[in-house]
Amino acid sequence: MSQPKLNKIRRRLLAWYRKNRRDLPWRRTRDPYAIWIAETMLQQTQVKSALPYYRRFLEALPTLKALDRASKEKILALWSGLGYYRRAENLKRAARIVMREYGGKLPREFDSLRTLPGVGPYTAGALASIAFNQAHPALDANARRVLTRLFNIRGEKGLRDIGSRLVSRSQPGDWNQALMELGAAICLPRMPNCRLCPAGGFCAARKSQCFESRMPSAAKRKIAGVQWPLAVIKNDGKILLRRRPSAGLLKGLWEVPGGERKKGESLKAALARHLNGVGKIAGPASLAGEVRHSITYRRIRAPVFFFSRHKKSPRPGSKWRWAPLSSLHRYPLSSLSLKAIKLVTQR
Repeated sequence: MSQPKLNKIRRRLLAWYRKNRRDLPWRRTRDPYAIWIAETMLQQTQVKSALPYYRRFLEALPTLKALDRASKEKILALWSGLGYYRRAENLKRAARIVMREYGGKLPREFDSLRTLPGVGPYTAGALASIAFNQAHPALDANARRVLTRLFNIRGEKGLRDIGSRLVSRSQPGDWNQALMELGAAICLPRMPNCRLCPAGGFCAARKSQCFESRMPSAAKRKIAGVQWPLAVIKNDGKILLRRRPSAGLLKGLWEVPGGERKKGESLKAALARHLNGVGKIAGPASLAGEVRHSITYRRIRAPVFFFSRHKKSPRPGSKWRWAPLSSLHRYPLSSLSLKAIKLVTQR
């Protein structure tokens, strides 16, 4: 496509964005730190889910220096329920590097941003363009879908090339966000609303009525359905929590005890195995209900058993803790455990 046509697409899309963009808190700031937190949270998380976490995180840790000084447990507690906890761990690691090597300020250069833990090509492009007004493309899933359909592109190189040609030199941040906004609001994965698209007259997919993504799809791991019985053990306003190992799935997080049921094993036998003797102090159990959750390739159905004690709380071990219900927000809890506790406390 000729450069004059690309310029016309850019003008139309920027005008549409100025009129229709959502009022989001990270769009009201030029603070690189706040934008970095937002872009990290938005990796694999929808805007509506990220919003309350973003506000809470910045209230607790308003600066990069505060993030660097915060304990890992506090950062994970603020992230608790958002999922993909490696993102929070990478923020902590990157903050230490920025404090030591860049004087406490995020680097402006794209290549330097890319060296930080958790900062890939998209996040580096978003930071460079939105926070530092540099002409770098930022291609998330929405922007990729828009460009793929507009230009009938096949392959990563083609996407990067057209992204670099299109990015506005004067308004790179607005341009990148305009592409993302178009993909989120109009150029949807299924049934795009072409009638409202400001670039519809130039769109190859609209002309051919072929809207399937032409990007090669990665091989997907088979989804496994599992049962994961959980024990919510309550005593005198406290919940018994167990800390996960420092390696493996959900490493270092706190949780209500339980785990995956083996083939041929009853739910109660599986729960007793995961309680590893703690069940003896828990007293009689009642089935509170079931919660559902997804972790990586697992689709979990978790029967929740409720135990209520009325005697003095025993001390089951160093990796266990009786946590007051009023203080659960201080613990980095897995999303599955939060759902289980909510189910019991709302009964």
